[in-house]
Amino acid sequence: MLIASETEKKPYNAGEMILGHIVDDHSWHIISIDDKHISVPLPVILYHEGKLEVFLSSRFHHGHSSYKGFKLGTVEDGEGAFGKVLCVDENDKWTGETPLDFSITKNVFSIFVVVFLISFLVIKASRKSKKSVGKAPKGLLTFVEFVILFIRDDIAIPAIGKKRHEKFLPFLLTVFCFIFVSNIMGLIPFFPGGANVTGNIAVTLVLALFTFFFTNFYANKGYWTHIVNMPGVPWWLKIPIPLMPLVEFIGIFTKPFSLMIRLFANITAGHIIILGFMSIIFIFGSQNIAVGYGVSPIPILFSLFMSLIELLVAYIQAYVFTLLSAIYIGMAYEENHHKKEVAEKH
Repeated sequence: MLIASETEKKPYNAGEMILGHIVDDHSWHIISIDDKHISVPLPVILYHEGKLEVFLSSRFHHGHSSYKGFKLGTVEDGEGAFGKVLCVDENDKWTGETPLDFSITKNVFSIFVVVFLISFLVIKASRKSKKSVGKAPKGLLTFVEFVILFIRDDIAIPAIGKKRHEKFLPFLLTVFCFIFVSNIMGLIPFFPGGANVTGNIAVTLVLALFTFFFTNFYANKGYWTHIVNMPGVPWWLKIPIPLMPLVEFIGIFTKPFSLMIRLFANITAGHIIILGFMSIIFIFGSQNIAVGYGVSPIPILFSLFMSLIELLVAYIQAYVFTLLSAIYIGMAYEENHHKKEVAEKH
């Protein structure tokens, strides 16, 4: 636990506060009391010019000092520098270089927490299941079975098919649970909650890439035939300019791209709205404390309302991402409709 204080008291900056909460960080801020900041330092792992540097983020003193030629970027350092580790000269000025950063950041640590929670619940439910063979499930086992049956019966089987769904069920379950638990953890305003994991585009990119690889790696011949030469489309849309094949080929990449952007944008927007409402209190309070207290009930009520909406969004986004992933995988397995029609006529 690190307690740091600032010698200068800066005016309240709502934009910087919101940006500091939605972007990743090299330490986990707990609370600020007057000019003191209480946070949990995290490991900083950097590789630059053939050297590996490992130290705690407390060496940066919340971005107020450099260490071994590195410092945390601020808004003043320019666009895209905020929150990143920068290489600096003797005067602590950014040289324009950034090291390779393999640090255990706030989002990475939160991912570990989410993976631990999911693994713990599943392993515990599995042990209970072995002990209660032939009995009605109770407690945690009931919840885990409900999630598994829901993903299997309402998403995997309808989208992929009864014969092939088992191959992709573990992936769909993992994606749904990871997104849902990460979203819920992000709404908890105290440690170890509050991290914007699914609002980080790098995380949603990796999730979308998994869907992309599953879809195209396991695709059958009919899937690629529909892309190259879609049946039922007029020839003038294929020759001499392969317009439809080009559209279908672009669709291979736009589908996972839409998954990535949808999840990232919805979760980030929710965090920004809630933090924006809470900022109203401090904006008025910086002008007059009495006014700040006077207007505080309205932003708090709106923030509570948005938090309830975000609980619903946490489930919806996990469901939509999992459902669309299953649909895309199912489309890659789908047999040629023309062949089906011929078979039905005979």
